[in-house]
Amino acid sequence: MKVLIQRVSKASVTVDNKIIGQIDTGILAYIGIGHDDTQATTIKMIDKILTYRIFENEEGKLDKNVQQANGGLLLVSQFTLMAKTDKGRRPDFGGAMPPAEAELLFNELVRYAHTQYDNVAMGQFGAFMLVDAVNEGPLNFLLEC
Repeated sequence: MKVLIQRVSKASVTVDNKIIGQIDTGILAYIGIGHDDTQATTIKMIDKILTYRIFENEEGKLDKNVQQANGGLLLVSQFTLMAKTDKGRRPDFGGAMPPAEAELLFNELVRYAHTQYDNVAMGQFGAFMLVDAVNEGPLNFLLEC
C-alpha cells in the first residue's frame, strides 16, 4: 500500500457536481492499494496516518499529528499510486489490486478510520472525482506499508 498524504488547509471531493467529502485543516490522503495488501495493511496504514506528525507545535516544529491538531482526514482511492513508471513513457498499472477487491479493502480502511477518529471524510471509489485542495507548506509525504 502506498499513501500520499498532504497537509491541507481545506480539501473537498466532488462527484457529478456534488461535494461528497470535505475537510478544513487536516490531511488529504490518496490511497493506492496493491496486490499484497490486506486488512492488516489497512489498519497499519490508518494508524500511521493518524499519528504521523506533520502539524506544528507551539515552537513551530512538526510535532503534532492530525488528531492533536483537531484536523480532518479525507481519504481518496488512487490506484495510479501503484503504477510502475521506471520503463517507457506509459504507466503500468499491473501493481494495483483489481478494482472489485480493492474497493472492498478501501471500504474496510474507511470503516477502520471511522472507529479511530471522528473527523473522517472520503471520496467515491472508482468514480471520476474532482479533488480541490489547498496544500500547506507544501507538505507531502509518501507512506508505504
